[in-house]
Amino acid sequence: MDLKNIISISEARKKIFDIVENIQKPGSYYILTEKGRSKAVLMSAEEFESWKETVEVLREFPDLDQEVKKINKAVKSGEYKRWEKLDDILAKQSYLVADKSNNPYELGSKTHKRSAKRTK
Repeated sequence: MDLKNIISISEARKKIFDIVENIQKPGSYYILTEKGRSKAVLMSAEEFESWKETVEVLREFPDLDQEVKKINKAVKSGEYKRWEKLDDILAKQSYLVADKSNNPYELGSKTHKRSAKRTK
């Protein structure tokens, strides 16, 4: 973090348009201070949404890094065929998995095919 990105709230008020432009760069943010103490952080909305998604994933899958390591090891050893399908894993985590068997918009579905007509 560059020291120039730590500024007082009063200074930020004067430079708000420049700050908003600067925080659009990936990984860029400003720490706002009041009387020398950190009070707030400004970052782009896109960066904020990314952080929120990351936190949600970490809450829902706290052992994700260990699972990834196991899966990578299984893939390298050729044991990956023993692993469950993604739909089964999600169902165990109480996610609703769509039943795709009767999807009329699925490719090759009878209800989605068009009949060809010739014109003279």
